[in-house]
Amino acid sequence: MKQKFAVQLYTLRNECEQDFPGVLRELKQMGWAGVELAGLHSYSAEEIAEVLQETGLQTAGMHVSFLRLSSELESVLSEARRLNTTTLICPSVPHELRNEEGYQQFRNQLNDIAKDIQPDGFTLSFHNHAFEFETNVNGMNALEYILEPSADNAVLAEVDVYWVKHAGQDPAAFIRPYSHRMPTMHVKDMSNDERRTYAEIGTGVINFDPILIWGEQNAVAWYVVEQDVCQGNPMDCVKLSLTNLHRIAERLATNI
Repeated sequence: MKQKFAVQLYTLRNECEQDFPGVLRELKQMGWAGVELAGLHSYSAEEIAEVLQETGLQTAGMHVSFLRLSSELESVLSEARRLNTTTLICPSVPHELRNEEGYQQFRNQLNDIAKDIQPDGFTLSFHNHAFEFETNVNGMNALEYILEPSADNAVLAEVDVYWVKHAGQDPAAFIRPYSHRMPTMHVKDMSNDERRTYAEIGTGVINFDPILIWGEQNAVAWYVVEQDVCQGNPMDCVKLSLTNLHRIAERLATNI
């Protein structure tokens, strides 16, 4: 399982802005297996691909805005090829589409894109927040609608377990319908206080044991740590999350 732990670089956006190659080298030394990209911070895909190859870090996927997916898909695919990934993830729903009709349009457009890129070996997933639970579409909440595990829905899941918990649901139960439909999963913890804010893995209230066991049994390729806001130094935060994930993985090894 340890070879499946990656960090979403939005967590380290300020650090990457200062020295993207240096961040990648430090993450590899820290013990991460991969990174999930969220922009290139003025570097070219070729430059970052070179550093990834140098360090041995793998690309766990790319977060790509709905606007870019809709308007410059060929450029996105070219970038992904250079960065050695076939996993594209739409990170959010545009504000103007966060209503019943908008979610229907959003799912239809994501499906068109997903089906367009399938012949070239690419997949398209959707990453959630908590607001999707606030709108119902066709008798289900908007997130379940977008990710509906039906034969005609080509949109895969990148469930963020923190946001599922934040919406009042049990993450381990919520992910069950997405067997073999979740190439990447977002893992972050929730603080054990009234703030219910972002926390390092293993320091909060989320029980990751059943989540990781399910992931190993249902074809999750990458467990991606994203901590939107860090209370301390972000590099220290991701190091603590990795240390605790390694401990969990070692403990679970005999159960999987």
